[in-house]
Amino acid sequence: MRYDFDEITERKGTNSLKYDFMAENGKAEDTLPLWVADMDFQAPLPVRKRLQEITEHGIFGYSGTKDDYFQALYQWYDTHFQWQIKKEWLVHTPGVVFALASAVRAFTDAGDAVLIQQPVYYPFSGVIKRNNRKLVISPLVLTDGHYEMDFKDMEKKIAENNVKLFLLCSPHNPVGRVWKTWELEKAGNICQKHGVIIVSDEIHSDFTFPGHTHHMIASLSEKFAEITVTCTAPSKTFNIAGLQVSNIMIPNVQLREKFVKAVEQTGFFDLNLMGMAACQAAYEEGEEWLEQLKEYLEGNLTLIRDFLAEKLPRIHLIEPEGTYLVWLDFRDLNMTEKEREELLGKKAKLWLDSGIMFGNSGEGFERINMACPRKVLKKALEQLEAAIYDSEESMGTVGSRIV
Repeated sequence: MRYDFDEITERKGTNSLKYDFMAENGKAEDTLPLWVADMDFQAPLPVRKRLQEITEHGIFGYSGTKDDYFQALYQWYDTHFQWQIKKEWLVHTPGVVFALASAVRAFTDAGDAVLIQQPVYYPFSGVIKRNNRKLVISPLVLTDGHYEMDFKDMEKKIAENNVKLFLLCSPHNPVGRVWKTWELEKAGNICQKHGVIIVSDEIHSDFTFPGHTHHMIASLSEKFAEITVTCTAPSKTFNIAGLQVSNIMIPNVQLREKFVKAVEQTGFFDLNLMGMAACQAAYEEGEEWLEQLKEYLEGNLTLIRDFLAEKLPRIHLIEPEGTYLVWLDFRDLNMTEKEREELLGKKAKLWLDSGIMFGNSGEGFERINMACPRKVLKKALEQLEAAIYDSEESMGTVGSRIV
């Protein structure tokens, strides 16, 4: 079947964090939200049908997964990533951030150092600091519009701080990198050399653009598998984040036992029935929907690229290799953080994620979620263009505007 991603589904009045909490976040009610990483598209039809069947049955008791659930996961990762997972590796959590926090508690003690590569998904630093661990940052390097790992700095920071744990974001949120095999191998070798455990957030692994291939770091070699906790979930891929289901793969039995203990110490034991069913249905029957979605997102990315080049050339697109999140460089507008947020929120009526949320190296950038109907994305870009023009006109600098 063909899915219509141009269709607009009303989300207001559904307790949506994205749409129903404008006032609580100081936003006007007519603000366009393109911040949090959930999509404005209905989940695949097979997922919705599976949930309807459960609802019609009408009993929502305690539930568990059986072999057919694992087989759905196995087929997905074997087919898409040539990674043959084993059933005993699997640990369930309600979310990847929950898993990150559990890993921090499982593999480090208070005061131990944990390394991240900013700018990066902001809960990375949160789960480290809230658990009283030492945050160590090895910033990514932006060169000619392309982010890279600084391996020399990474190893130096690991050695100097006796780092115990490395939180890897792959594909990277927000800069959109899909790490090449050699990059993952180099990072993995550094971690193995220094006895560092890798916790790899691979929640965006299903979103790559043509010419880029995602590799699960644990699939590259046995030695990497033995030091890696791989965090996966269907939530971003199939837009079911609210159903709270993640699948964590841990080949090393000692690491797995420590992780399970940390999870159980929180009081979590059983997955949400709806999340479990949605996950299985998505991996069994959601591929047709996903392929059409990825094609649609390519069109949205083309819209952003062309619009910026023609109308807003001082805002630079950091060309994404994966994810549906786009990292935009606003620094050539020569605005302070406060001025830019005033422009976006009050004048353009847009709700984006300010780059500073992802670390100091994100200052001057904004993250935009392009997983929405194209007419909505076009409206957002037009509102941004008009706000910048009006702002420059009021300051008497419109003549310097490059178009």
